[in-house]
Amino acid sequence: MTEETFAKKRDEVLQAMITFDAGDAKRIQHFLKVYTYAALLGRQEGLRAEVQQTLELAAILHDIGIHAAEAKYRSAAGIYQEKEGPAPARKLLEEVSGIPDAMIERICYLIGHHHTYKDVDGADYQLLLEADFLVNAYEDELSAKACKTFREKVFRTTSGTAMLNAVYGLD
Repeated sequence: MTEETFAKKRDEVLQAMITFDAGDAKRIQHFLKVYTYAALLGRQEGLRAEVQQTLELAAILHDIGIHAAEAKYRSAAGIYQEKEGPAPARKLLEEVSGIPDAMIERICYLIGHHHTYKDVDGADYQLLLEADFLVNAYEDELSAKACKTFREKVFRTTSGTAMLNAVYGLD
């Protein structure tokens, strides 16, 4: 997908996700921050265009299952978000014509695994985990010690690690 075409599709997905989360400013703010970090980190890592595009759309939609998880399980726990997220993400992405089926499949896979820190099978997956943590660490007011522990256990990219260190003043 050309950059110009992708930019239009990305903006459609952003607007659709804002509409999906209408009235929930906290969730909208969250996915916008994760998207911004993911897009920046992907560019810094020099991802191929298709992988970058997949990462950006997955970052926008990564928490799409949270409302269903809260309604069905009375919990926003990651395992429930992963279970409930792919179906509404697929529906939203299919309504935005022109997104390739293979990309939709990968985005749904990433949404269904964005709280799973083992068997990470690509840069898009790794960077989604790192971008989400960059935002969650702030929103959850994690300590420097917790950030360092997560860095050691999960962070793998040069740009993500540098960003975590810079944002949270880690050594």
